[in-house]
Amino acid sequence: MEGVSDPINQALLDDWQRGFPVTERPFGLLSEFLGTTEQDVINRLQTAITTGRVTRIGATCAPNTISASTLAAIAAPEDRIEEVADIIGEEPGVNHSYLRENDWNLWFVATGPDRAHVDRALARIQKRSGLRVLDLRLVRPFNLDLGFSLRGGGARLPVARPPDTSVLQEGDRDVMQALMRGLPMEERPYQAIARQLARPQAEVINRIKVLIGAGIIARLGVIVRHRALGWRANAMVVWDLPHDAITDAGPMLAAHPGVTLCYERTPVEGVWPYRLYSMIHARSRAEALSHLEAATELPGLKGVPHLALFSSRCFKQTGALVSDRKEIA
Repeated sequence: MEGVSDPINQALLDDWQRGFPVTERPFGLLSEFLGTTEQDVINRLQTAITTGRVTRIGATCAPNTISASTLAAIAAPEDRIEEVADIIGEEPGVNHSYLRENDWNLWFVATGPDRAHVDRALARIQKRSGLRVLDLRLVRPFNLDLGFSLRGGGARLPVARPPDTSVLQEGDRDVMQALMRGLPMEERPYQAIARQLARPQAEVINRIKVLIGAGIIARLGVIVRHRALGWRANAMVVWDLPHDAITDAGPMLAAHPGVTLCYERTPVEGVWPYRLYSMIHARSRAEALSHLEAATELPGLKGVPHLALFSSRCFKQTGALVSDRKEIA
């Protein structure tokens, strides 16, 4: 883990990317595991956030459960990349924005409380930029966890079960938005969130546990910045496969070493034929390409047309927008 030699810091950034405690004093519980003090854990995580190695201690949301999202792309002329990236980044619902190696070079994820909110954001970006926006909607996920061992090794996680949205209650969206923003770095972070929402702490903790159990919270833990920790080769690999073939190829690709995300999206006829997407995170371009070469030998992927779109710049990385309440956005 580049630049992180202290074993306690390594454990914090690697072992707690998921399964973060949902209890009154979670940092105190971590301190017991790590053999240090509660305040030391808080200080270490705050330093990691301040120095840009960690974005937040918070949640990721199963897509299109409590909110809506889509992957989008724009082909920006070279001399307009900065301008168009600024237009994209000004939308509060855009939570990830990258420059990638392709004619369709600006890629971003647009999120919002519902699909209409996302549609309005895409329309504003298209109108302001004067450029076409590809709307590449999620069809089915195979792996959307994104957490992985920064120290290398470790068993692959099983594919998550489908989220159970029947558990959702009024007010859950606001709890989720607070978790997307990130836990306050204090002894009782859930109490701080409860105070912000004017709800009892026990009720907020219970709802978080319910949302985790239902798979609506996909992951609760340390959200790291991979580039800052040495994982600088980030490639989105897209595969031109028909829907039926993806049924078999998708799960195999999701389980392949180096693949941190895998899902099917809608193509755009005559413009963008690719349906199967996979993300590869690696320490170097050569390592990423090695993972990709091995993936092309998987059954169902041999000879399949594909593109590797390496990212060269990150413009924005934050939590998704699931609530438009101003006080918790």
